[in-house]
Amino acid sequence: MADPKGFLNHEREIAKTRPVEERVKDWNEVYQPGSLLPIISKQASRCMDCGIPFCHNGCPLGNLIPEWNDYAYREDWTEASERLHATNNFPEFTGRLCPAPCEAACVLGINQPPVTIKNVEVSIIDKAWDNGDVTPQPPERLSGKTVAVIGSGPAGLAAAQQLTRAGHTVAVYERADRIGGLLRYGIPEFKMEKRHINRRIEQMRAEGTKFRTEVEIGRDLDAKKLRKRYDAVVIAAGATTSRDLPVPGRELNGIHFAMEYLPLANKVQEGDLTVAPISAEGKHVVVIGGGDTGADCVGTAHRQGAASVTQLEIMGKPGEERNANQPWPTFPMLYKVTSAHEEGGERVYSVSTTHFEGDEDGNVQWLHLTEVEFKDGRPEPKPGTERKIPAQLVTLAMGFTGTDRENGLVEQFGLELDQRGNVARDGDFATNVPGVFVAGDAGRGQSLIVWAIAEGRSAAKGVDRFLTGASALPAPIKPTDRALTV
Repeated sequence: MADPKGFLNHEREIAKTRPVEERVKDWNEVYQPGSLLPIISKQASRCMDCGIPFCHNGCPLGNLIPEWNDYAYREDWTEASERLHATNNFPEFTGRLCPAPCEAACVLGINQPPVTIKNVEVSIIDKAWDNGDVTPQPPERLSGKTVAVIGSGPAGLAAAQQLTRAGHTVAVYERADRIGGLLRYGIPEFKMEKRHINRRIEQMRAEGTKFRTEVEIGRDLDAKKLRKRYDAVVIAAGATTSRDLPVPGRELNGIHFAMEYLPLANKVQEGDLTVAPISAEGKHVVVIGGGDTGADCVGTAHRQGAASVTQLEIMGKPGEERNANQPWPTFPMLYKVTSAHEEGGERVYSVSTTHFEGDEDGNVQWLHLTEVEFKDGRPEPKPGTERKIPAQLVTLAMGFTGTDRENGLVEQFGLELDQRGNVARDGDFATNVPGVFVAGDAGRGQSLIVWAIAEGRSAAKGVDRFLTGASALPAPIKPTDRALTV
């Protein structure tokens, strides 16, 4: 145990963000460099090393949180890094992007602010990189088996790294021009600088993983041919079909899916573009959708110089305390102020878009909305609450409805889908096609980065068993697993 009185002697402290007026002028990460290290030992000491650490249940990766908290308290960064990597291939990703269901399940959180697990995690991995503790781990021998991984998001990368380390020859196929999936082009630079992805890719290359960019399976390469070329295939293509908003005026110029808007801003940061073709500069921006993707659009619009930013959410405003139907240790739906919301803009709850209005050139100018109230679980318009707000750029950030069905991958493989439109799989993450497995959002549906990595690791075990008859790889979860936080 780190410090038996740590949770009594120290209050919760989190990473400090840079001043708003400074950070909206650049695309660097919002946190003050070096602000965590001076406080992290005390924060780790607040961990009570519970007899039953519910934080394990909150995290689908099964992270050994009390153990690396203890090492962080003692500032033994090498041992802390080893315990962290024992369950998580990419803690620098989760430490920056995960909403931390582990903290919602922290036992201390019953009557105090929980341990800053996420901040401790990112401090450990950043220190590990600085100290040279993160090194390639190539296999001692090769199995002679080959595996193709479709998609280079967190699920695909986790599966590829595990299978490479098990001795298989792995090639990752990515339809974009760079590796990373939504980590690369869906997550803004101010949330996670892409250097974190780049150095993991170099580690994986040194271990033996091959990468093939600008190859879309189903369009550029027939899925059946890919299956014949490799001994096994892992589909980790994500759930990239965006949910649309079929209301009058949807066809107007200036209305885009979030995943049409956000990648262009990242392209500018990569140096591919000088100016984003879709930009918020000088425009009244409306973001439809109150989740993390919507917040990413808000922060991006601020940095592009939007005249105003309004975020709409059809649900009511969440409370700041747990509801009775979301008791500890479940993940509560609470009012959250992200770094993007700190930077400005207006958030409007319990409203629904009725239609868009444009100018004579076909460009969107106004968004018409109405307040709603839920009856029998369905939103109903409230008479007399209709109004319009200026909207010269609208981004749709309402989630995703499943894996891509237009590129031919599902049909060419002959994959079966479940009732939710995801690729169906069994307890080993195997699809109905022998030798073809699925992990991450493609099989689970839109979810958290920790679930993606956990599924990638578990699918890797299923593939390893299929190829060799047995596997020593860890499998954090099964496809049917549902943590208390879900």
